[in-house]
Amino acid sequence: MEGSTGLDGAAKALGYAGLLPQAFAAAVVLSGSEWRWVAAACAFAYAALIFSFLGGAWWGAAVQAAERRTWVFTVSVAPSLIGLVLYFPWTIGWEWPGPALLLLGPLIALSPVIDRALSYGGGDWLRLRRNLSLGLGALTLLVGIALL
Repeated sequence: MEGSTGLDGAAKALGYAGLLPQAFAAAVVLSGSEWRWVAAACAFAYAALIFSFLGGAWWGAAVQAAERRTWVFTVSVAPSLIGLVLYFPWTIGWEWPGPALLLLGPLIALSPVIDRALSYGGGDWLRLRRNLSLGLGALTLLVGIALL
């Protein structure tokens, strides 16, 4: 890590590489390939996993914080629970994953609001989180729209 707020090139490159699975899934869905439903399911799984991972990061930040704020723990478990609830329609044969992706995309895109409220990291970190969340959120939303 460069300084207290800087991120090295590897951290940034690996962060942006995390958009590749969703970009690939979106490309397959948009292509109309026979694999589009598999790609859509993978897009949901990836977005839900990353969203859950963010909740874990918030939980870790809350545990390490000198000031314990109860709301942070509540918000931290929400992504995992939301992902599970959004998966449920598939288990009972309802329309899926389009509607779930339409909800999950904006939630991911808005997730840096929690980082800012937590004062989680500095300038480079918040910029990277914003860019990655907007990217993943937009790609997730794109897949959901393509399934309409």
